[in-house]
This record gives sequence, C-alpha cells and structure tokens, in this order.
Amino acid sequence: MGNLLYQDEGIGIHVIHAMGGLDLPEHVELLDIGTSTMDLISHLEGVKKLIVIDAMKAGGTPGTIYQCRPEDLLPKEEGPISLHEIGLLQALTIARKKALEIDTLIIGIEPEILDWGMELSGKVKSSIPAIIKAIAKEI
Repeated sequence: MGNLLYQDEGIGIHVIHAMGGLDLPEHVELLDIGTSTMDLISHLEGVKKLIVIDAMKAGGTPGTIYQCRPEDLLPKEEGPISLHEIGLLQALTIARKKALEIDTLIIGIEPEILDWGMELSGKVKSSIPAIIKAIAKEI
C-alpha cells in the first residue's frame, strides 16, 4: 500500500518491486493497490493470509519496523463506514462483515520523510531487506 509519489509513504510499493524478482511460493500474490483500499476488498475472496506493508507513523525512529494485527488498531466501537474516505482498517472491517476470515498481518515502517517525491529516505530504504525477511517468515 501507499503513495509512490509521496516518498516514504510509498514503502509498500517499493517492497513489492524489490520482491518481484524473488522465487516466491506459487500461492503468494504480490498486489500493489496504491491508495485504493476499496480495490483491496475485491481481491480478498479466497485469501487465507494477507500481509499489508505500509508506512506507519507511531513515533519511533525512522525505518523502525512494526508488526501488528488489525484488531490491535481497530477502534473498539465500530460506527458507520463512509465509502468516500475508506482506509485500510475500514476495508478490513468490511471484509470481516462479509464473513471473510483472513489471517492479516500489518507490517508498518516508521517514515522519515512524507513529502512529494519518488525516492525513499535512506533510513526507510535500508529497512527493505529486513521487511522482506519478515514477510518471508510469514509465507
């Protein structure tokens, strides 16, 4: 996930590109949904495990890798969902309401620079091998 035009916000897309040349198991699909989380919902049918890679501003040192489950981030009370501004957690809530049981892991990377540009900051870029290693443990 992410916005390739907004520096570290595009980390998920950069990781997908880095993994493109790897010999991955047949059941693994790399999917770049960019910022369109509604597109994610349409790809979840039949999915058993989902790993989401995205920038996650949590106050840590830039390049820090976080791992969590959606339930760690979801508000305890769910209100109505607006389809005009739907985020990742809302998309996963919709999937859950559609009775799609998906083992979901969110790998978040603390961004350093969130500004216009296509290059990752050095600290975030240097975290890509560790992100790929974390993904490999899950697949």
